[in-house]
Amino acid sequence: MDKDLLADIVGWDVRNWSRAVEFWDRAVDWDKVHNCLELGGRQGGLSLWMALKGKDVVCSDLEDTEATARPHHAKYDLPGAVRYQDIDAATIPYENHFDVVAFKSILGGIGRHGNKPLQQAAIDQIRRALKPGGKLLFAENLVASPFHRVVRERFVRWGRAWRYVTIEEMQEFLRDFSRCELCTTGVLGAFGRTERQRRVLSAVDRGGLNQITPQSWRYIVYGIAEK
Repeated sequence: MDKDLLADIVGWDVRNWSRAVEFWDRAVDWDKVHNCLELGGRQGGLSLWMALKGKDVVCSDLEDTEATARPHHAKYDLPGAVRYQDIDAATIPYENHFDVVAFKSILGGIGRHGNKPLQQAAIDQIRRALKPGGKLLFAENLVASPFHRVVRERFVRWGRAWRYVTIEEMQEFLRDFSRCELCTTGVLGAFGRTERQRRVLSAVDRGGLNQITPQSWRYIVYGIAEK
C-alpha cells in the first residue's frame, strides 16, 4: 500500500498501527462485506480504507464528524459511499445492521476518569449494532509498561484522565462474541516525538523487540471479534 495513503488511514506511529490494517486485510472476507461503521473516526482514516474497498460506510465521531472527516476523504476518488453521522459509541442507534464495525483508539477516552463500565457498554453497543456473524475490527492503546505509564502521566496532556486497558480487560469486554483473536505490537514507537522518529523506533519494534519483550509491555492491542 502507498505510504501516503497508509498514513492517511492510520495517522500516527504508522508502522506499528498499520499492523492492524494488515491483519484485517487478511482476516476478513471482504467480498461478503457490504456496509460498515467506523466509530471515533476523527479524520475518518478507517472509513477511507473501507470506502476504497468499495464498501458503504458510516463514518462517525462524537461530534462535527462531517466537517472533520470529509476534507480528508475528498483527496480520494472513493468507489464506496461514505455517510457522516455523529454517534456516541455508548449509544449506537443501530441494531443488527452492519457487517463490520471498526475503531482505533477510542476506549481510553470513553473510559476516562476510571469509567470501565462505559467501556464495556460501548463494546456491548457495537455487538448489538452488528449483524449475526458481523465482525468488530479493533485497535486500542494498552496500559503497556511502567515506563509508558510514567511518560503518559508526565508528558501526554490527557494521560492522567485516559483509561488505558489491559489485554485481560479486552478479553473480558469481548467475552460475549462468538470468536475473538487478539494480537499486540509496539514498544518504542510510542516514544517518538515526530513521525520520522516513530518510524525509526517502530522499525526496531517490528525488527525484533516485539518478539523479545513481554506482551504486557506492548502498547497496542488489535484484532477481530465475531458476533
